[in-house]
Amino acid sequence: MPTGDPSLLSASELATAITGRKLSPVEIIEAFLARIAAQDQRLHAFIAVYADEARLAAEAADKAIRSGHQVGPLHGVPIALKDLIDLDGRVTTGGSMAWRERRSPTTATLAKKLVAAGMIVLGKTHTVEFAMGGWGTNHHLGTPRNPWDTGVARTPGGSSSGSGVAVASAMAPWAIGTDTGGSVRLPASWCGLSGLKTTVGRVSCHGILPLAPSLDTPGPMARSVDDAALLFSVMQGPDPLDRLTLSAPAPVDPFPMLRRGVNGLRLARMPAAERDGCDAEVLAAYDGALETLARAGAEIVDIALPLAFADATAATGRIIGSEAYRATGALVDDPALPIDPAVRSRIQLGRDIRAHEYLAALVERDRMKAEFLAALDRAGIDALLTPTTQTAAIPVDAVDQTTTPAHFTRVFNLLEMCALALPSGFTARGLPLSLQIACRPYDEAMALRIGWAYQQATDWHLRRPPGFGG
Repeated sequence: MPTGDPSLLSASELATAITGRKLSPVEIIEAFLARIAAQDQRLHAFIAVYADEARLAAEAADKAIRSGHQVGPLHGVPIALKDLIDLDGRVTTGGSMAWRERRSPTTATLAKKLVAAGMIVLGKTHTVEFAMGGWGTNHHLGTPRNPWDTGVARTPGGSSSGSGVAVASAMAPWAIGTDTGGSVRLPASWCGLSGLKTTVGRVSCHGILPLAPSLDTPGPMARSVDDAALLFSVMQGPDPLDRLTLSAPAPVDPFPMLRRGVNGLRLARMPAAERDGCDAEVLAAYDGALETLARAGAEIVDIALPLAFADATAATGRIIGSEAYRATGALVDDPALPIDPAVRSRIQLGRDIRAHEYLAALVERDRMKAEFLAALDRAGIDALLTPTTQTAAIPVDAVDQTTTPAHFTRVFNLLEMCALALPSGFTARGLPLSLQIACRPYDEAMALRIGWAYQQATDWHLRRPPGFGG
């Protein structure tokens, strides 16, 4: 186990160190709070830091563990939460200046699960306003800075921008994001993390501010697939307060199959036409990842898909627009409120979508999903592999807010599949690149298994931004 600064340890290593009495929760919390104090004024990952409460929780955890009352292996491990997740009585803004004083009326089921497992909440992380955007920018509350470029402010990815920056810069060992069209995977891609988009209903959304309820999925953001699997195992499960969780399959422990490798698995490469629009360095890293998995024993095959990713992006946008306008239309239609102009216009697109058009989009989604999964079944495919993004992080000043970077991610929200993003290389400028592993609905264990095998053969996930531990 590495020694020195505890904030440089993975969540799994922290848990092991606590259980083995090598580190106390107090030492760990102090290390992360010191890191936040030193770095966050520049990086702007956190909208709120609960320093006093985290210290009290660490002291209580330390006493409980020393007295033989450890509640589980994650007791005392810190975590950061996206600022969509309600904590009773605390401010949850959803990234909006209009909600700057909004007090949470409840505690999200997910937050209760994490605390019940013994985790200590460090604070809330910034999000794109109302979670409506993939670049990671926030006009009024500020855009978190991608730590991989010290000279140029680059896109952190959104909407879980603060969570991505906090984990990448070692201000938190892991964090919770939410993913409606790519909002876990995009910041994971551009911040060099492992981020899991779960299947709808796998994790409760009760107490999480909605964007598009039929697509919203909370997911773990971590430094490694190991940590993502560990956090996912705590997050999932049925919740009477979220009806979608009640129709989902029973929770699955990802660890029994995590280390089985990829020998004999059939993994599909994306169609050649989908390579258009990707930077050369993205494609080189993607092809290299396929070769790595092939050397590990996977069979890499071609597949004909029944829809183009661009068509799926547009179809997903219609559903997100309709549902987001229902959730926040009254706010974006009020010109007196301080709403990000780009977010306002995106959500107002839903105003002109009629009920029959929205219902038709849902029917079309079901058709696309059935045809897509049938194509995977016919070819005996275990996972479909794509890049996560078409480019590495771009300068914030170069962002066109009328576009989305979610070309490779939205399709799997539409089709209700799960997907894992993980580091697959770096550009010549030292910016992270990312591989996406997409699997059938509720087959998160397979995505994590493939990702774990890939990380055993590579060290991309072990690298850190300049000045953050090598």
